[in-house]
Amino acid sequence: MTPSRNAPAWLTARPIAHRGLHDRAAGIPENTVAAARGAIGCGYGIECDVQLSADGEAMVFHDEALGRLTALSDAVVARSAANLSGLAIAGTGECIPTLPAFLGAIAGRVPLVVEVKSRFTGDLRLVRRVAEVVSAYGGPVAVKSFDPGIVAALAELAPAIPRGIVGETTQDDPSYVTLPPSLRHSLANLLHLSESRPDFLSWRVDDLPCAAAYLCRHLGRLPVMTWTVRTPDQRALAGLHADQMVFEEFRP
Repeated sequence: MTPSRNAPAWLTARPIAHRGLHDRAAGIPENTVAAARGAIGCGYGIECDVQLSADGEAMVFHDEALGRLTALSDAVVARSAANLSGLAIAGTGECIPTLPAFLGAIAGRVPLVVEVKSRFTGDLRLVRRVAEVVSAYGGPVAVKSFDPGIVAALAELAPAIPRGIVGETTQDDPSYVTLPPSLRHSLANLLHLSESRPDFLSWRVDDLPCAAAYLCRHLGRLPVMTWTVRTPDQRALAGLHADQMVFEEFRP
C-alpha cells in the first residue's frame, strides 16, 4: 500500500462537525448554512452530504427522500435545484442549499469534507458535478463516499482534491440489504483499495479497532477520521484509533 501524498495536514487538524454544528431544538437543522456558520464560529471543520437534484445540481442534504426534514415526502432527485432551495427545513427559516451556495457561505474559513451519496448503480452524475464545484473552490475541501466507484472517479475528475473512502464493519444500516454479499464483503474489508485509491479513510467509531482501519493507518499511512462520535466512550475510541473525529451532540 503506497502512502497518500494527497492528504494535507488540515484534513485532520480540527474536530469535524457532523452535518455542521446543528441543533434542531434551537432551530438550526443539519446540513444548512446556519449549521455551517455555527461550526465556523467554533473553529470546527464541517462535514456535509450531497444528493443529486432533477436538473443535475449537488444539493446539501443527507437523505434520499425529503420526508424526515421537510413537509414533502418525495425523492430529492425528483425536484429541481430551484424547487429544493426554496423548501423550508424542519419548520425553520433554513432551506436546502446547493453545494456552490454552501461553499460560498463557508468561504474557506474552515475545512469542509463533502460526502457524495450513492446507490451503487454506477451513476456518476453527482460526483461529476461535485468535482466541478470543488475544483473551482479556493478553500480547504475534501470529498468522500461509501462507494469505491465514486472515489475512483474522483481520481480522474479532480485529482488534486483529497478523496476518502467511508466504511464500517458492522453494516447494520438497512441500505446494505440491497447490496450483493460480495460487494458488502469488499466494503467491510477494503478489498477495493486498488480501485478506489483513497487518500484517507473515514470509519465508523463503534467498529474501532479493526484490521482495515489499523492497516490503512499504520502500514498505508492513510489518515483515519471516525464517525459519528457522540459519547465519552466513543471519543476515547477515536483518540486511540483515529486521527480525527466527526462529532455531534456535544462540543469538543
